[in-house]
Amino acid sequence: MTADPAAIAAAHQVLAHLGVTVTDLQSHPATPSVVPTVAEYLPHVVAAAGPGARRTYGTYWERMAAAWPDRPLDSVTASDVEALKQAMIASAVSRRNSRNGRHAGEHVIAAARAFYRRAIADGLIDAAASPAHRVAKPRRLPGTRRALTAHELEEINAMARTSGNDVILDALLLRLHTETACRRGGALALRLIDLDTTNGLVRLTEKESTIRWQPITLDLAGHLREHADARGAVLPTDPLLRARNGQPITSRRYDHMWQRLGERLPWVAVHGISTHWLRHTTLTWVERHFGYGIARAYAGHTDSPGSSTTTYIKADLHDVANALSAMTGQPHPLARLTDHAERWSQTNCAVSPTTE
Repeated sequence: MTADPAAIAAAHQVLAHLGVTVTDLQSHPATPSVVPTVAEYLPHVVAAAGPGARRTYGTYWERMAAAWPDRPLDSVTASDVEALKQAMIASAVSRRNSRNGRHAGEHVIAAARAFYRRAIADGLIDAAASPAHRVAKPRRLPGTRRALTAHELEEINAMARTSGNDVILDALLLRLHTETACRRGGALALRLIDLDTTNGLVRLTEKESTIRWQPITLDLAGHLREHADARGAVLPTDPLLRARNGQPITSRRYDHMWQRLGERLPWVAVHGISTHWLRHTTLTWVERHFGYGIARAYAGHTDSPGSSTTTYIKADLHDVANALSAMTGQPHPLARLTDHAERWSQTNCAVSPTTE
């Protein structure tokens, strides 16, 4: 292509105005930008991450910074990431539910990919230059969790109500998770304003900050309100679930509860039973009796559309209330059906906590 003489003349005028010649430009090439080291860039990654990502990946990001503190981002190779993965697998703590460090290997690759995605977004490296994306992530093995049997669920609830230093709270927690199939984070985030005792609903805030109203029995709603009132929840934004001293509970309450249950029920410790098993139990029951669409709505799985078929099998709040009413044998204000108590009373898995 022939250069436009007018454009060349205009460029020379600009250079002359700046006091710069073409020779000056050729002898002083642009200084390349400096790529930060892994340790230097880590605070930026942490600051931009959400609480869930920091909790899941924080330890692995710190290990990356410790392994390659002075290495520029673009000098880390796929072999370096692979070596770190193998080191994390070898040093993984052995637990009852561990998979020989497989989860640690999976997490370190996911953490490295999240780290380098941020670097790509900031324009520090090209997308094709990410070493983490050139390392295969270990395939996730099928989980060992399953639905608890009615007898197992009864044993857990009975032991929770007869041991420990706060049987009322523990019974409420087990019943809340059994009725709603909510995650532990959803229960911990509950506030006084999130409880609707008139319509039998709780507002759950869970993964990816998703919010949904979940039906609960009026019986549980009343017990939750009594619990909150007795333990000092006053303002609408006050946490709902509280210890005997009035302080909001944390995840440690769950850890202590399951540790105690495992000490008194050896099979609980052997299988590594946790709160998430209650979610499996409830959702399995709902799927078997009401189908996949309602089970998906019951679980709050709106973030993963799955196949196109799910477009036509969406369930609403009334469908979830129907399933809850059938499972507990108790009528619900939002349920469309009224004969659940007669048809499904034998499947009642609710726990009635002691009143404060």
